[in-house]
Amino acid sequence: MRVLISQADLSSLEAQLEVTLWGMTDCLFCAIVAGTIPAEIVAEDERTITFMDINPATRGHALVIPRAHSTDLYDIPAVDLAACISAAQQTALIARERLGADGINLLNSCQPAAWQTVFHFHIHVIPRYEGDPLQLPWQPAPGDPRQIAGTAELLRSSSAR
Repeated sequence: MRVLISQADLSSLEAQLEVTLWGMTDCLFCAIVAGTIPAEIVAEDERTITFMDINPATRGHALVIPRAHSTDLYDIPAVDLAACISAAQQTALIARERLGADGINLLNSCQPAAWQTVFHFHIHVIPRYEGDPLQLPWQPAPGDPRQIAGTAELLRSSSAR
């Protein structure tokens, strides 16, 4: 027997069937929130969890995530985003104090074009040390002032959402 199903119904079914060996959605970070897979948690509150990155760029590289699943920066509610930023700041201050970090990079990747690989919003808190091997992924150079002004106009013309 063959059953025809609409794309909308298929999407709904896929969302309902997102079950893996962790017994929940296939989101790795949701599994960490649920405690079904291990993580080196360094801080948590009612809205966020901060844990060590298992592929650290430098010593002390941590990730801050909201407890509630949000796919990316476009999706996260403002209250959870604010909580994540606050937790990232606290993690940065502790890295400076306890690890002797000379600086901190905060990094969020939103969508594959921006290198997002785990689709649960997260902020990388990357302690920086004088002489570490990390480099900017672009070469800063002056832009075309007219293009910059035109782009600014597009960005200020309306608000999103």
